Amino acid sequence: MHEGGNADEGRLSSQTSPSGADQEYLSLERELTVLLRRARASQGEMAREVHPDLESAAYGLLVRLDEHDRLRATELAAYIGVGKATMSRQLRALEDLGLVAREPDPADGRAWLVHLTEEGHRRVSKVRDARRARYVSQLAHWDRREVAELARLLGELNRGMEK
Repeated sequence: MHEGGNADEGRLSSQTSPSGADQEYLSLERELTVLLRRARASQGEMAREVHPDLESAAYGLLVRLDEHDRLRATELAAYIGVGKATMSRQLRALEDLGLVAREPDPADGRAWLVHLTEEGHRRVSKVRDARRARYVSQLAHWDRREVAELARLLGELNRGMEK
């Protein structure tokens, strides 16, 4: 079982704050704010580990491509939540760094598929392996079932936010 956490842990009930917000949702907002702030800082570090000139926001694109091999730019834009022009600019920058390449989509001659280059895959894999090792180290005192449950709940949260 993991230790630590916030002082509010274990004391939460369906209390309502003076502003009318439920304590559970206030606690959730506070913890997500901390997590997201740390994640943004970490994403910048990981992006620089992949390539010193890589924009922080582009790291997520590389991870998505690492997990899905070849994708259309429109699929990447929808997943990340940016417009076509922003996606096009980010992909050009990644191409210029030698991390991604484009090829015609055999299913639609007007579209292009984006994929990691060998160098892109090597660099992204190295950074992702190091990140997983940090998670293992930082969560070593957690039961593996708790880690799995956290991953499940975060996945559920992410899917719910896509709607």
